Amino acid sequence: MDDPETRETVRLHRIFRTVHEMARDRGYIVDPLSVELSLEDFRRTTNAQNGGRVDRSNMAFVVKHQVDNTDLMVFFPSEEKVGIKEVKRYLETMAGQSVERAIIVYQSSITPSAQKALANLIGKYEIETFAESELIVNITHHTLVPRHTVLSKEEKQTLLQRYRLKDTQLPRIVPNDPIARYYGLKRGDVVKIVRPSETAGRYITYRICL
Repeated sequence: MDDPETRETVRLHRIFRTVHEMARDRGYIVDPLSVELSLEDFRRTTNAQNGGRVDRSNMAFVVKHQVDNTDLMVFFPSEEKVGIKEVKRYLETMAGQSVERAIIVYQSSITPSAQKALANLIGKYEIETFAESELIVNITHHTLVPRHTVLSKEEKQTLLQRYRLKDTQLPRIVPNDPIARYYGLKRGDVVKIVRPSETAGRYITYRICL
């Protein structure tokens, strides 16, 4: 484990598993073997055998949503900084496969020009960005984080009608909240939060992303 290459492989293996868990928790169809992928199998699939460096291009994957049947592409740039060139390359890949949603898991940073380009794509493509450091650990597995479930549109309407509420009357969760980012919450989405309770066994609350 003292070998820098080995430490890097272990780190990327954890990130790889977290991203698959995140996609699964968003409702995408994820092969359980990808979530449970062993370190040795990860080395083989990313050409990191015998102490070699992980080929991040082999970490990329595509999954399909189980409800709306749309695809999500996940990219792991080999470049330390993501620039316009990389963004254009990913867009070409997405356009070639008619995919409108993607996640870029970058190593160090995204250049201002690339950030501007991504911002200009809003409405045409949905491209999210995460730093590798944000995904080493799955935050939803932390003991202090209660269970969150994203409601469907029908479940949201049932909730509002049952309690005679308006959207604005629900507690809020901001889009840049780590949990909101993990689940890819959009404006108007509602999450059900279940916390343990000493008296009732469990305590349920709801939050809306605004």
